[in-house]
Formats: sequence, C-alpha cells, structure tokens
Amino acid sequence: MNLRSVLSFLLLCFLGFSFAQDNDNSQGLTNKKVLNISRAQKSPKIDGVLDDAIWDTAEIATNFVQFQPDIGNSLPFEQRTEVKMAYDDKAIYVAAYLHDDPSLMLNQLTNRDDFGQSDFFALVLNPNNDAQNDTLFFVFSSGQQADAIANPTIGEDFSWNAVWISAVQIVDDGWIVEMEIPYRTLRFPDQAEPTWGVQFHRHMRRNQSQYTWNPLDPTQGNIGLYHGELKGLRDLKPPVRLNLYPFSTGIVNSYDGNTETDLTFGMDVKYGITDNFTLDATLVPDFSQAGFDNLVLNLGPFEQTFPEQRQFFTEGVDLFSKGGLFFSRRVGSAPTGRLDLADNESADIPNEVKVLNAVKVSGRTKKGLGVGIFNAITEKTSATITNSDTGETRLEVVEPFANYNILVVDQQFNGNSSISLINTNVTREGEFRDGNATALVANIQNKRNTYRVDVEARMSNNNYQNAESETGFSSFFYIGKTHGNWRYSFDHRFADTKWDINDLGLNFRNNQNDFGADVWYQIFEPKGNLNRYSFSAWVNYRRLANPNVFARTNFGANYNAQTKKLNDYGFRLNFSPGKQFDYFESRDGRPFIFENILSWGGFYSSNYNKVFALDLNLNMFKIFEKGRDLFGYNFGISPRLRPNDKLLMVYDFNMRMSNGQRGYATFEDDQPILGERNRQVITNSITGNYTFNPFHTVGLTFRHYWDTVDYDDELFTLLDNGRVTTDSGYTVDNVSNDPNMNFSTWNIDLSYSWQFVQGSFLTFLYRNQLFNSNNQSQEDFSQSLSSLFNQPMQNTFSLRVQYFIDYNGLKGIFKRKQKIPSNVQAKNIDNRGEFNPQSGFGFGFP
Repeated sequence: MNLRSVLSFLLLCFLGFSFAQDNDNSQGLTNKKVLNISRAQKSPKIDGVLDDAIWDTAEIATNFVQFQPDIGNSLPFEQRTEVKMAYDDKAIYVAAYLHDDPSLMLNQLTNRDDFGQSDFFALVLNPNNDAQNDTLFFVFSSGQQADAIANPTIGEDFSWNAVWISAVQIVDDGWIVEMEIPYRTLRFPDQAEPTWGVQFHRHMRRNQSQYTWNPLDPTQGNIGLYHGELKGLRDLKPPVRLNLYPFSTGIVNSYDGNTETDLTFGMDVKYGITDNFTLDATLVPDFSQAGFDNLVLNLGPFEQTFPEQRQFFTEGVDLFSKGGLFFSRRVGSAPTGRLDLADNESADIPNEVKVLNAVKVSGRTKKGLGVGIFNAITEKTSATITNSDTGETRLEVVEPFANYNILVVDQQFNGNSSISLINTNVTREGEFRDGNATALVANIQNKRNTYRVDVEARMSNNNYQNAESETGFSSFFYIGKTHGNWRYSFDHRFADTKWDINDLGLNFRNNQNDFGADVWYQIFEPKGNLNRYSFSAWVNYRRLANPNVFARTNFGANYNAQTKKLNDYGFRLNFSPGKQFDYFESRDGRPFIFENILSWGGFYSSNYNKVFALDLNLNMFKIFEKGRDLFGYNFGISPRLRPNDKLLMVYDFNMRMSNGQRGYATFEDDQPILGERNRQVITNSITGNYTFNPFHTVGLTFRHYWDTVDYDDELFTLLDNGRVTTDSGYTVDNVSNDPNMNFSTWNIDLSYSWQFVQGSFLTFLYRNQLFNSNNQSQEDFSQSLSSLFNQPMQNTFSLRVQYFIDYNGLKGIFKRKQKIPSNVQAKNIDNRGEFNPQSGFGFGFP
C-alpha cells in the first residue's frame, strides 16, 4: 500500500469516527442565552448618552463570564456590563454600559484596527447563525473603532473595513458605548422572523481579562459555536448595498534633479449583487500610497517576497486564500519576461506592471455555500533597450496584456467544517506562458470539536507556448487533537518536480516529501505566578520526491509564558543532527552538505501597559562539523515609549552576525561557485504615531538597513557527493563577478490622515528613499552611510482625497438636510470620539 492509499484510509477512518459521534454538543454549546431585541419607533442618537426612549424598555444582556486568563469568573456588581439592542428599517443599534473605575482604565488613542493599550467592547453578529461566518465590531474606550470578519479557517481578518457609527462617553462609574450598524455592513436575505447569532465581548486591558455574555470554553471548539441568540427581529429587508469611493491623488516625485507630477482619478465600488453576494471593484486603480517594502539583501535560492499593502488586495480575500494558490503581489508585480541582450546593450526595465482594473465577487448563502470570483487585468509593459555604441533605443515587451482569474466554491457544514474547490488562471497575450492551478481542500472537525483533519490535493499546469506544457501535483495532510491541555498532530507535505503555481500563487520550492509531528501542552487558567504558559516539541523528516532520497531532519522544543504582571518570555532549541543535504543552495540540483546545526535562543517582552516597555530577543546558532567553525547570532532590542494616550514611539535595533557561513557566491564557467563568508546585518528603525483623536493621526516610519558580505579569498566548487573543494583554483579576484557585497537602504515615511466625514479620508504622505549596492564589503558603518548619502535621493509628496458615498443616502439628496444640534458639533473636538459626523446627502457632508 503506497503512502497516498494509507493517508486516504486514515482519512476515511477518521470521518467514520467523526460522524459516528453523538450529535449532542457539550454543555457550553447547547445552553445558549437569548436576547430579545425591540423595534425602535425613532432611531436613537449615537452620542454615548443613553437618554433615548428605546433604551428605557429594551431587554438587558448582563452577567458576563470570564474566559481569559481565568475561566468562569464573574465581575463584581460595580464592574458589571449591561447591553441593550434595538433595530429599525435601516440599522441595528447597541447601547452598552460598562461599569468600572475610570482611573484604572487604559484609553490609548490608536489608528483604526489597532488595539493598542485600551479597553474595548465588541459586538459579534452572525445573521446566518451558522457559527462560522461572523462580523465583528469593536469600540475602544478611546473612541476608536475596529472591525473584522471571522471564520474558523482564517481566524479574524481585520483588513475588512466597513462604515458604521459609534460614540463613547467616559462617566464617573465607567464608560458608555453606543453603536449604529447599518444593514449595508451585513449580508442577509429577506427574513420574516430570523434568529441571529450574537455575542458581546468586554476586554479590560489593565489585566488583559476578557469576558463574554454567552459563556465560552477556550479549551474546545471555535468560539463561534458559543454565540448566544438574538430573537425578536421582524420583516428585515436588506437595503440596496451600493457604496462608492471616488478618489483623487496628486503626486510630486523628484529624483536626481528630475521632477515629475501626476494627478489621478479613480473609484472603488462595493455593490450587493444579491442579499448575500457583493461585488468589489477598483476602477483605474491607484496604489501610490501603499507603504514601503522592507528590502533586504537576499542570498538564498528562493525569491524575496513582501506582504501585501494594497487595500483592495487585502480586504475580503478570505475565500481566495483557500488552498494557498493566491499570492496577490503577483498582480502588478515586476515583469516576468526575460531579455536576451547583446554585450553592448543595457535595459531599463520597469519595476512593476500597471493594474488596469480588478474586481471581486464573493458571498455565502444561508446554507453555507460560499462562492468567490476574482479578476484583474494588467497592461502590456515594455523595457527600453539602449545600444551603448550607437545610442539607439528600442522597446521590447517584458510583460504582455494579462488576465488573472480565481474561482472558489466553498461549502461549510456542521458549524466547524468545510470543503472547497479553487481554480486560478493566468492568461498572457502572445507567446508568454500561461498558468493554471486547481485545489481540492477539506477542513473537517468532528462533531465534538476534539479532532481535526485538513486535506489538500492540488494540481498545476503551465503552458509554455513554444514548449511542452507541464503538469505538477502537490498534497498536504494534517490530523490533530484540538481539545484539552495536551494536543498533538501529524502532517505530510508532498510536491513533485513539476509543481509550480508562481503565476498567481507563491511556491518557494517543489520536489519535497516531508513528514512532521508535533506535541504541545498549554494551560487555560493561571497557575502560580503565570497567567499562561505553553510547551511544544516537534520533529521533521524531509526527503526529495524525485529521486526519493533523504534531505534533512530536525527536532526541537519551545516554551512561552506570561506572568501575572503581563511580562512575556520564551525559549527555543532546535537541532539538525548528522549530515543535512541542501538541494537548492547550489542552484543546479546537486546537494550541498552541512552537518550538526544547533540553534537556541529566547525573548523577553515587558508589559506594554506601562509608559516604558522593552522587547529583547537573542538567538544563536553553531555548526559542529570537522574543518568548519561557524557561529552566529541575532540580537534585537526594541524600547517603547508611551508618555500619554496620544503618543507612541518605538525604536528597533537588530544586529545579525555570522562567521564561517558557506553558500552560493556566483556562477562561473557554467557551474555554481560557493564560498565561505562573514556577514553582518544592522537594522535601525523608528515608528511613531501621534493621534489627536480618532479622526486625526500623524505617523512616522524610518528604517535604515545595512548588510555586508565578505568572502574568504579562496572559493569552492561543488563535488557530486555534496562536498566542496578549492582544487579548482577559483578566488574572489579571478571570478568575473565579485561576490563581496555592501548593501544599504534608507527610507522615511511621514503621513497625516484625517477622516473629515464618515468613511471619507484625506491623506498626505511624504517619502524619501536612498539605495546603494557595491562590492566594498570592508567599509564600516559610517563609511557605508556616507556612500549611501552620495546616492541620489528620491522624494515623493502625495495628497489623496477619498469620499464615501452611500446609495441609500443619495436617495434622500433632495430631502431637507437634518440639522445637527450645536452641542453635538462641539463634541467633535473631544478626544474620546463622542461624535462621528453622519452623512446627510450620502457624501458624508455634515
């Protein structure tokens, strides 16, 4: 019986065991609290003052129960939480009175979706009441907001953003929250008498304690299974969900004496195609204000990648992330074409390809069927090639007109499981390669939420136009215990030599046949002086798929803990015993042998609630191999200063040193050349934020990265048995490309953001950037910094204005604008965010 048959047999056995379980869930899953909501005859004013008539008669949700760090505790009467809800034809309303001593509360002002050091109240709504598809709305005691969508597969996705209203008042015996959640932020069909899933959270930052209205058991099952029920809703009609976000950006860019200006216009659109499905589109996209990538010197065999920073590609992509086939940075990345240049030619190749437009359609039916469609189009891009002898130039296409497409179908069931089918396709015009990938994914949890199985079967097909197409296969299998203090798991990952999804996905390597096993222990309630701690251990065994030979193995352990004073610390140890075969470092498929690598380290992070906090980490590694003396370390220190609730400054220093490391240096005479090198990396960065109130924020980011790589004079060639030799006579001086490197970057990002009306922003951004790369590996820090500042500096100024337009507001454009009371307008300057300007005309104008 081969491996795949064994895994299939295990899966079938597990499924039979799972579905044979008693259908009754645990006590915590069946005893759900019920809150009856009342219809409001008049919409309450969202000002944090509970003087509206509806709040006098609304049912109260109270008796919150703790789930961290303790389980099952209740707050004393003087810290009780009381929540009321109401609704009308346009929104859900929430009023929460969170009793407390205001002098003990933490109220740091932060950017949106940044939890910082602040108490918060959270509303969780699930119109389908399916335990898997939640919408979360957070209000902090500082007045700031956060929101997210959540399900068991992706966890909480805070890249999702909605436009809703909240207000906060700090009072003598605590704080008050009022919220208005427009129906446009939720997805639900026409419902006569629905039952929604609902949950309320309260978090006290001073001791990181958290409470819920309906009790939950953190030791078992996803938290969506523990929601209460919201009853009393009648005849809900979902509104026309059409939101427009027109924007304009003005840019001034100067570099090396040349100044360019540009003015762009575009629009993002959100449209509810049906009650449960939404179209998101970006028309004439503008990503000019996306943040800097943290460039580093890449000496490894795999490409350097960076996280996505373009909002359209980060928001609402949970369905598209299924199966690991979608890496959004592929859309609009650097051109994929290669140039065949003569000796007297040089090329100016654009760094990125322009995205012409992109759309997403996604949603989920009442029965748990999710469908997602993604499509993006990029324009044809050419490189300018210059003949150095004649000065003549010509254009050559390096990326043709291309279409990127994703289709996802995902069926959820049992409140904790799903099966998905995903297909991605990239079609390029002309003779450039096309790519196609398909995955079947199952994430299955048994009824009692005690065991989980994840299975992936994936295929890729690449059409090279002028060459034979290639079809590859990859699989993943995981089975693990998911309840209790002791947990364990086993996993297997396989990919053949033709597996390649890098047209629209991200795959660092293929040709693998890897096995892993993990065991860990964790506590869910404080013990002794610790709030929590966990211990984990692992072992990994790796082979190639073809030929079926041993590659590497390692085992290790990790310990993490938090004290009752909210200080965190941890330790880790990892060892790779005996000969290890790296089949990728050489770039030609031959193994490169190293032996007995030991790494160990730890970290410490003090309580962020204090004015001054400190993060420390130290990791070291050493090789135990005859004839080698490799030692290295990575040290980081990061002090944090928060002198008041508005200002936060963080400095980060990181130094990485390695002496005696061996690796790829250059390519000479049709073979890879390796060398022994000393490497030093120093990174300095500063981030700062000053938040005037929830609507005005100034941010600063600075980063300087310096990296030197200095090779020994004698270089190596690689023998077929994986060992290296200096017999070929290669030295740093006689190879055509000097492998020594001195690499440095510098960038500053200064921003100001103003939410001038609901959902509408003005953002000013100033950036400068320096870059230098040479072979002067002997330069010290000051010499390298001087060389960096001899390079031309790029300066960029940009101003972006984005409006939020709600179609339902446009319908009343000819109606008389509602007058805003003068006392409410005055509250707009208060730091607690009591007033959030509301839209009178659909444009957000107060």
